[in-house]
Amino acid sequence: MAPNQLLAANQTYQLTGPGIPVTNATTQFETYAGQLVGALTIVAVLFFVAQIIFAGYAFISSQGDEKAMKTTRKRLTEAVLGLTVVVIAVGLGSLLAMLLGIPNVLDINSMFVKMGL
Repeated sequence: MAPNQLLAANQTYQLTGPGIPVTNATTQFETYAGQLVGALTIVAVLFFVAQIIFAGYAFISSQGDEKAMKTTRKRLTEAVLGLTVVVIAVGLGSLLAMLLGIPNVLDINSMFVKMGL
């Protein structure tokens, strides 16, 4: 091996300057996707819990009116079903990730490394 190739192989250069810092795109996407899914899950749970509370209040304040009770019962059922779907989706996603050997579902960078990309 020529001396200039040995010198070039041992040197590393760090680029600095103004502008956007260089980051790993998959790690950045993974961070944003994880935050988005987490935030949407929290919003969904809060929404369905609020719907359950409002439906319970409407059920109490219906004062025996059959039509109001039927509407409120439907709203309460849909809210409980929605909350159940959110909880099952999060649990099933975590279970499938664990069974597939993925420690973090949104760890896209390590998945690409494991695939050799």
